[in-house]
Amino acid sequence: MRHEHIETNSGLMIVLILLVISIGGLVEIVPLFYINETVEKVDGVRPYTPLEMRGRDIYVREGCYLCHSQQIRPFRDEWLRYGHYSLAAESQYDHPFQWGSKRTGPDLARVGGKYSNQWHVQHLKAPRSVVPQSIMPNYPWLLETELDYSDLASRMGALRATGVPYSLTQQEYDANVSRFGKVVADQLDISQAQDSLMKQAHEKDFDGIPGQITEMEALVAYLQVLGTMVDFTKYDEGYFTTFR
Repeated sequence: MRHEHIETNSGLMIVLILLVISIGGLVEIVPLFYINETVEKVDGVRPYTPLEMRGRDIYVREGCYLCHSQQIRPFRDEWLRYGHYSLAAESQYDHPFQWGSKRTGPDLARVGGKYSNQWHVQHLKAPRSVVPQSIMPNYPWLLETELDYSDLASRMGALRATGVPYSLTQQEYDANVSRFGKVVADQLDISQAQDSLMKQAHEKDFDGIPGQITEMEALVAYLQVLGTMVDFTKYDEGYFTTFR
């Protein structure tokens, strides 16, 4: 009877709908006021270099997040397979974050340094040549397509507008030197972006093709940095020893 009374009384129905929406809104909004307590303060996390950033763009473009997550949950079976659970601070410069919603393939949050550059190149070019049971598509064009970084400054500028500390002024550059060190600060300087990208590509040669910068180069650079910024031996060591 009460349910029928609510449905037949439009005024009461509107009031109750607004009440439910208000409660739901507060549940979503109030935690944001405590965001500084949610994002851990950890050493090592930095914005992506220009090359890594372009690699991430390609990762998103190819829909890698549809089959691979970048979120290790704090459960025993998770850390036994993938490593330390994901920290909120690791995604603070990701717009949007790449946590994913399913795992057709393994989680990639800690894939950086796990395999060689050559392995990644071969795996992306022909997955079943290194993992016979893989159902991942082939991505041979990544090795054949030169990386477009003509709009690099615009891409970094857009991320800067969201709060990523890429520098455009001397004051911002000095702040990055103080926060990350000069080497990293130089990589985050938008005015030096193209030079920084080319330097990292030529020094590391992620795609195995000297003198050429391909989309494969950028994507492998991005994959190789995932999970490598933080020294996890300094954080929550007790969490792991509890289960050993």
